[in-house]
Amino acid sequence: MEPIVTYKERCRRCYSCVRSCPVKAIKVDEGYAQIIYSRCIGCGNCLGCPQNAKVVVDRMVRTQEMLASGSPVVAVLGCSFPAFFNDLKPGQLVAALKSLGFSEVHEGAFGSKIIAESYKKSINESEIPLISTHCSVVVDLIERHYPSLITNMMPIVSPMVAMGRFIKAVLGKETLVVYVSGCIAAKFEIQGDVSGAIDVVLTYQEIEKLFKNRGIVPSSLADVPFDGVDPGMGRLFSLDGGPVNIFDIKTDFQDTDTISAEGEGNSVGIIRDLAAGRISPSFIDLRFCDGGCVDGPIRYRDLSHFSKRKRIVLHHKFPPPYKTAEHYISNNVFPDMHRSYSDKSLKLPSPGKDDIKRILQMTNKFTQGDELNCRACGYNSCREHAVAVFQCLADIEMCLPHSMQLIEEERGRLKQKYELVQRELDRQAGNDLIVGSDPGIREVMELIHQVGPTPTTVLIRGETGTGKELTARAIHRQSQRNDKPLMTVNCTTLTDSLLESELFGHKKGSFTGAIADKRGLFEAANGGTIFLDEIGDITPKLQAELLRILDLGEVRPVGSVAAKKVDVRLITATNKNLEQGVSEGWFREDLYYRLNVFCIELPPLRNRAESIPELASYFLEKARKKLNKSIAGIDDKAVKAMQHYPWPGNIREMQNVIERSAVLVKDGMIRLENLPTIFTNTYESCLDMDVTRRRVSFKAERELQVVRTEKNIIARYLEETDGNVAKAARLANLPRRTFYRLLEKHGIEVVRRSKTQIR
Repeated sequence: MEPIVTYKERCRRCYSCVRSCPVKAIKVDEGYAQIIYSRCIGCGNCLGCPQNAKVVVDRMVRTQEMLASGSPVVAVLGCSFPAFFNDLKPGQLVAALKSLGFSEVHEGAFGSKIIAESYKKSINESEIPLISTHCSVVVDLIERHYPSLITNMMPIVSPMVAMGRFIKAVLGKETLVVYVSGCIAAKFEIQGDVSGAIDVVLTYQEIEKLFKNRGIVPSSLADVPFDGVDPGMGRLFSLDGGPVNIFDIKTDFQDTDTISAEGEGNSVGIIRDLAAGRISPSFIDLRFCDGGCVDGPIRYRDLSHFSKRKRIVLHHKFPPPYKTAEHYISNNVFPDMHRSYSDKSLKLPSPGKDDIKRILQMTNKFTQGDELNCRACGYNSCREHAVAVFQCLADIEMCLPHSMQLIEEERGRLKQKYELVQRELDRQAGNDLIVGSDPGIREVMELIHQVGPTPTTVLIRGETGTGKELTARAIHRQSQRNDKPLMTVNCTTLTDSLLESELFGHKKGSFTGAIADKRGLFEAANGGTIFLDEIGDITPKLQAELLRILDLGEVRPVGSVAAKKVDVRLITATNKNLEQGVSEGWFREDLYYRLNVFCIELPPLRNRAESIPELASYFLEKARKKLNKSIAGIDDKAVKAMQHYPWPGNIREMQNVIERSAVLVKDGMIRLENLPTIFTNTYESCLDMDVTRRRVSFKAERELQVVRTEKNIIARYLEETDGNVAKAARLANLPRRTFYRLLEKHGIEVVRRSKTQIR
């Protein structure tokens, strides 16, 4: 298992890890930045991801399994531990580790003393510059990226591996060794060529978690002495200049033959200089982390470098007690500390000039002035990014200026599309304008103009089909929220539970079928308007929730304890008598007064007779476009019948009647016979009324009587023949086609073997 893993779902492609990686061992692919382990040197820089997308693999479970196995398990504390556990005495830390089940606790600083003689001997015998190898990051850096310097590497293990080999040589190979360190690279190191010496590497934080999980409070424990061998001067190994002193290498202020350096910049720079032949010292001691091992990637960040250095010096000056077993004292022969190295570099294809030029042009870089080298992609220059793209380590989209240009271009295109769509919506909205010139509708329009620009809650009242939703849309268009959404809900179409979920949203698992979080319409309409039709049909529970929104301006999704603030204008509508509902108890009085701030009463269509011709023309135009049919208009008889019809379904009924008649019309003109039969009766009734109201000509009265008589005769023939049209035509001595035309003229519907029906 790799020591560092990436959580894909957390990665936001900010390229922080690419930017911080000194060897660019990060590949951006499949929508996230992943580590290329064959190039990784284990420095831990990528762990600074702002989204915590990259984390150290937890090895606590493996450690607990080892402690429960019955085999002896030895803990070795890295030499920087006094800087991390600065609030504990060393003896308390030993006691806590033994409470976990460790059989012995050693100081890893003794490992530096184990390898000291081998270092001095190699330096004295070597004729080429030697590079220290106690920092595994430096080892991986050379093996993976500067393999030409492998021969310059000290062929000696690190102090950590030396401790593991020493303990297992003394206690036996069945002994398990856990090294506790602040170094991420140590987790990589034990999986490499020196595997077997250390079984598990834990970070300081992982040990703290183990203490917490087991309920161990180290500060409450009595001191317990260390096991193993007192490291003496080895305790200073983690400090700058520590290895040089411990290896007994004499230097002075002007010495250039021995180099001791710390930090990423110094380490990489010195290695480059050595590889290029610009320097040739006898010994180079490198530690990759800035501040050395004291300031590794897993460190106590609340203390400064100098505070941590002071704690390590005090630990050296006032060493903890030791209880060294006899087998460590009598063991004067150390095991073999030699190790070898190999070329582990990953061979990547090298692009040519034309390849670089082509990739640069893909990001609109045609001249050197176009190369901003802004480093937003994580690479030091545009050309370095182009090389990474060629090597399939990076994406073109990583170039921020290029992406911003694409976004700006797409924004322009979207803006154009938005304007086109907005114009089309405005045009379609214009088709849904309130039509009419009667006094009632003029009063409604005046009220809409007055209340529209305000944030006032509006209650629209009127019969079904009078245009309540149309009025709500008109109010929204007049408001200052017209650039925000208008959400409409018919409260009668959903059950109580579904309506609550629809309006307020719900949390995953709040009820059966809630497989994911859902945002409610109030939240979706935030900043805009919500229209609740048939508000009189909602239950008392929903009435209380709606009152909460009006009072506090917040919604609480179903199954959630947290409320969300919303800014929504509420428009409601009803055809019920809410005052009666308040008196009978099925509608809350407090909610009624909150909704009835501004009331608009829509007149029924039967009271708008003078607007009927205008409405009929309007709906005919809509039907003409919908049916793609050429219709000249509506004749006067049909219009007059419409004006005298009571229209129980109001505007909605009228629209449907016009569309039905437009389907039936054949000669390009909607006539009275194209309308439902009831309109013929209405027309006849209005003629009767006209006759009784005023005197008419003999010709007009005769025509009315002839029509009635003709209609009754045809109906009698059909009844006598039991609805058989052919027999009825023969009985009337008329051609069948003529008889059918008479049936259509008078709106007579024939039902075989039953009574004739006259609509």
